Amino acid sequence: MINIIRAICLLLASSLAFAVQAEETERYGKQKVVYHINYEGGDGSKKHLGAMRNIQNHINAVGAENIDVKVVLHGNGLSLLADAKGDDKMQTSVSSLKGQNVSFQVCNNTLKGRKISYEDDLYDVWEEDIVPSGVAELSRLQQMGYTYIKP
Repeated sequence: MINIIRAICLLLASSLAFAVQAEETERYGKQKVVYHINYEGGDGSKKHLGAMRNIQNHINAVGAENIDVKVVLHGNGLSLLADAKGDDKMQTSVSSLKGQNVSFQVCNNTLKGRKISYEDDLYDVWEEDIVPSGVAELSRLQQMGYTYIKP
């Protein structure tokens, strides 16, 4: 009898968890978002790690299959990928988000103006990650229906 009660409790608990997850997906639906990062990370890249936690929490709530996330970095925000060059925790965070189809877009104006080499100075940046202008890209994405978020 105790085993039957335990089995029923486990079944109810798993059904409730599935229902909550389904409700969250229905609540949030499909989303397109652009995260804007143009600031230094500070001591231990605390601000940048916090922004990346926000992005991960957003993905967790909506579901990776229901969200299209772009991160636009310009100005001081490029320090996120510069710091990741030598920081395993930052690399793991960036790689984890990229593994969930988060796109990191880097401003070419900042690269040129600050003489930054995306191949040598930034973590895991490729030519296709470079956009002509970070601020123009933010505007373009918003015109395409992306919700703007500045963590």
